[in-house]
Order: sequence, then C-alpha cells, then structure tokens
Amino acid sequence: MADTDFDRVRKQVRQFVVERDWDQFHSPKNLSMALIVEAAELVEHFQWLTEEQSCELSPEQLAEVELELADIQVYLISLAEKLKLDLVAAVDKKLALNAKKYPADQVRGSAKKYNEYKQS
Repeated sequence: MADTDFDRVRKQVRQFVVERDWDQFHSPKNLSMALIVEAAELVEHFQWLTEEQSCELSPEQLAEVELELADIQVYLISLAEKLKLDLVAAVDKKLALNAKKYPADQVRGSAKKYNEYKQS
C-alpha cells in the first residue's frame, strides 16, 4: 500500500528530529508547550484585525500564516508520535463523536454549543 501524504510528512518530521538528535528534548510536556507557543504565534497574525480583514490577508501575510500552521502541524505530529497515537484515527473518532453532539439537521447555521440546543 502506498504512503499517503500524511504518512510521508510524518516520516519527514521523524527523520528531521532524528538527524538533529532532538528526540531527547521531545517529551510530551515540551512538545505540548511548543505546540501552544506556535498556536499563539498564529493568533498574533489575526490579533486586532476585523473579521473582514482576517479573511483578506495579503499574500505576504498568508505566507507567514502558512508557516505558522506548518509549525503547529510539525509539533502536533511529533506529539502524537511520542504518545504513539494515530492522528488520522483520532480525527475519525472525534468527527463521529461531534456528529452525535451536533446533528446537522439540528445545528445547521448555529454557533451554539451542544448543550445549548435541544437534542432529540
């Protein structure tokens, strides 16, 4: 079976870490902290923008946001690898749980949290 794009990226991230002998620093605690730092750096690009401005980033801004998203993805993959978790399976599981919490026919167009609407 051929590798998916995700498998390829996961292997690249692992190889990058191995080549630099960084696994010794990649505890779940450190990786989760690095992940949140990168998420905060992403938020900085949108801080103080209006809703409209946040949807109309310049090519330069988009390039910067793209790199922050990549940093987030790298740390997320590394954390999942460290904990021996399958991110694809986790997403599948979470989407199934969310589908039960947020039935499309009941929540379409609503931003309410699952406990704020009547479930049938």
